[in-house]
Amino acid sequence: MAQNNSRFAVVAALAGNGVITVVKGSTFLITGSGAMLSETIHSVADFLNQLLLLIGLVRADQAPDHKFEYGYSGEKYVWALISAVGIFFLGCGVTIYHGVQSLFHPPDLVLGEMNWAIAALLFALVIDGIVFYLALKGEWKNAAEQSRPFHDYLRYEADPASVAVILEDGAACLGVLIALAAILLTQLTGHHYWDAIGSISIGILLGGIAVWLIIRNQELLVGPSIPQQDKERIDHILKSNPLIKDVIDLRTRVLSIDNYRIKVDLSFNHEELTKRLKKKALAAYPEINNEQDFEKFCLEYTKDLLDTLTAEIDQIEHEIQRQVPEAQHLDLEAN
Repeated sequence: MAQNNSRFAVVAALAGNGVITVVKGSTFLITGSGAMLSETIHSVADFLNQLLLLIGLVRADQAPDHKFEYGYSGEKYVWALISAVGIFFLGCGVTIYHGVQSLFHPPDLVLGEMNWAIAALLFALVIDGIVFYLALKGEWKNAAEQSRPFHDYLRYEADPASVAVILEDGAACLGVLIALAAILLTQLTGHHYWDAIGSISIGILLGGIAVWLIIRNQELLVGPSIPQQDKERIDHILKSNPLIKDVIDLRTRVLSIDNYRIKVDLSFNHEELTKRLKKKALAAYPEINNEQDFEKFCLEYTKDLLDTLTAEIDQIEHEIQRQVPEAQHLDLEAN
């Protein structure tokens, strides 16, 4: 479900930014505005970055094989990290550089044609606003279903592809407003430095978004532990089972947003296990008359012991996956 929401958001953003890039680029060629160039670079960066996100989502769908037995889900974090680095260098770096250049060497702006820039920015604001709303709506719904504060959900649990679209298009909307303000101030005052300040401000905005996304994808590539509420739920399932004496070690790792790996070392309650086997053992005990009967009894008892433990572990795994569906890889070991 998370993957489908992410793909929809990315495709919608890709299509929207493709149109916006053409409109903004054409307007820059007409007006020569530094803020419009920054906005064009911003949209080009968004388009390329969302293309990278889509590549990652497609590659992450590959089925596990002998080479990658846990699947390819990490692919989307690799491509999302490349995308975030692209935002930082292409979006932030180039935009700030151009803004600083414009500040010291003002370009020749065609002030009379700035209405074209304003019209293009308003068009971009509508398109970016629609994409932003669609992406935000999907993740807001997911956070509400899990009864999680939206900021926490976005920071620790949401798919980075969806988060990237939300942040990039949210920044795009804010960037459009900054560019509009810069252009209007330039027209009203006749001072070109407002245009340069707008360009630098947009670059700083993109830099903040990029750093946030880099940190998030770096965490997921390294492999963080699963959300605390899920870990506590698993721990409660284990400790509430009368056959388990103690949870010696519980280690978790997020393989992807909807795929967790759980490794647990358990100590079983010998007394409880004995109670479960006692009735059948007592029924077989009177039939032991010689060494051959005793060996048969030992074999049967050992088989019953292993069957009981296996059935109990299967039941525990089933209950964990019922309450935490993302726990797809479970490794429960008896110590």
